[in-house]
Amino acid sequence: MSTELAPVLSAHWDAERSWTLETYLANGGYEGLRAALAQPAADVVQTVKDSGLRGRGGAGFPTGMKWGFLPAPDGGPRYLVVNADESEPGTCKDIPLMLATPQTLVEGVAITSYAIGCHHAFIYVRGEVLHVYRRLLKAVEEAYAAGFLGKDVLGSGFDLDVTVHAGAGAYICGEETALLDSLEGLRGQPRLKPPFPAVAGLYARPTVVNNVESVASVPQIVARGASWFTSMGTERSAGHGLFSLSGHVTRPGQYEAPLGITLRELLDMAGGVREGHELKFWTPGGSSTPIFTAEHLDVPLDYESVAAAGSMLGTRALQIFDETTSVVRAVTRWTEFYAHESCGKCTPCREGTYWLKQVLRRLEAGQGTQGDIDTLLDTCDNILGRAFCALGDGATSCITSAVQYFREEFEAGMHTPASELFPPARSALFDYPPRTRAAALAGAGAGGH
Repeated sequence: MSTELAPVLSAHWDAERSWTLETYLANGGYEGLRAALAQPAADVVQTVKDSGLRGRGGAGFPTGMKWGFLPAPDGGPRYLVVNADESEPGTCKDIPLMLATPQTLVEGVAITSYAIGCHHAFIYVRGEVLHVYRRLLKAVEEAYAAGFLGKDVLGSGFDLDVTVHAGAGAYICGEETALLDSLEGLRGQPRLKPPFPAVAGLYARPTVVNNVESVASVPQIVARGASWFTSMGTERSAGHGLFSLSGHVTRPGQYEAPLGITLRELLDMAGGVREGHELKFWTPGGSSTPIFTAEHLDVPLDYESVAAAGSMLGTRALQIFDETTSVVRAVTRWTEFYAHESCGKCTPCREGTYWLKQVLRRLEAGQGTQGDIDTLLDTCDNILGRAFCALGDGATSCITSAVQYFREEFEAGMHTPASELFPPARSALFDYPPRTRAAALAGAGAGGH
């Protein structure tokens, strides 16, 4: 194993009462903010640009460059909005971070706001995770009391207010413009771009929208320097990142490592695939990215290498599935999620995911027809590149890649139910009373289109 873990954001997750300001300060907290306030805002932006930090929310767009897109100050307000609406199946990094060390995010918000000239920042968190919402509220309250937020932050003359907003729980609000509409009290649906948020975002004012992990990475970059950050990762994918391992893995959880580490190395650290089984397929970046198989174990997990191999790094949500798993069943569950969460604004996604769901259910039940696979691929082709936002495109990725690698399983769905080929009980980590196939499919369809 050539790559080692790099605990930075997760370095103190195991500390006693790690979420308190007291613990955070004891471990060097807010040194980055002090360093930022001691220099011009433009220098902070340049440091982040020099670090090569790329957005950790999935797209991987350079963070410093995104900040630089803001137009020149015109005397009006500009905003920072933190996207904490983590909800894609398999993605589990921002919520643990906010739960364990919310002050890391609060400090990142303060530094980012200073750098872009923002005096009112918003953290948009998924409303279902009430415990995280409460912890963020407490963290912000503690930061205000200590002088890290509010009027004249640390005697610098810089003022900053932070609002923590709980969303209503819609996957589409993870799309930045839908998030902005939701934050304004409107129905969460993507906006037509241009104008982009940097020009006309929240309340039609210049706005930066960043992911939780992106913002939380800023304090250490400012405190330790850009060269420290670029010493990890690869030339074009610098730094460290949280990798979430879930599914059929011995020790699931969050592993923080330099970008460019391989799944083989991460699995070694996590105790491998569960005992007695072998890897069948996995997702490199969550359910909205094309799946990989065992042949991709040594693909470096950085933006360029994963793209070259035919997928996307996304949110580094590594869902691990062994040979007991039906690919058809897994893809069907993901597609049911996307169909349910479609905002309905555009026809390709609204209608396409509905029909994808119907066809996949037939194949899962062993009632597929000869043309079903072609129908799946044709429907995906009519969604990809034609949906109003990238979330529609993402709904197709798991299907097209699954057919590419496991076409025989989809063909088997024309005569044999997935539950017979791959009994669900074999995939479970514990004994449970299995439901009948009819009951399971009926339950999965509740609340859909």
